[in-house]
Amino acid sequence: MKAFLTGICLAVLALMLLVTVTASLHEDVVTAGRLLWPDPWFRATLADAYCGFLFFWLWVAWRERSVGRGILWFVLIMALGNFAMAGYLLLQLRRWQPSEGIGRLLLGERHGNGR
Repeated sequence: MKAFLTGICLAVLALMLLVTVTASLHEDVVTAGRLLWPDPWFRATLADAYCGFLFFWLWVAWRERSVGRGILWFVLIMALGNFAMAGYLLLQLRRWQPSEGIGRLLLGERHGNGR
């Protein structure tokens, strides 16, 4: 399970890097944003992505004990999106031992006796 989840996170990072670099070489993000903003499907997709980022961050904030780390992850997730989300999960997977159970991965220190 740990290797599978790590592989998915690394695949997401690789895919996001590929599509971001390819898009950046084609057109800068500011110009693309000006051209795409009038399209209602672009706005719907953007809203959908940021709502997903917010829901993921709520899980992160609940898992983290430190308000400062919660705020830092909010900024990172909202600025970097799936890059930050995959990075967060990779950090958690690195610390997690499967023998601790999946609850430990999902719930962090709130599961069991803490670290």
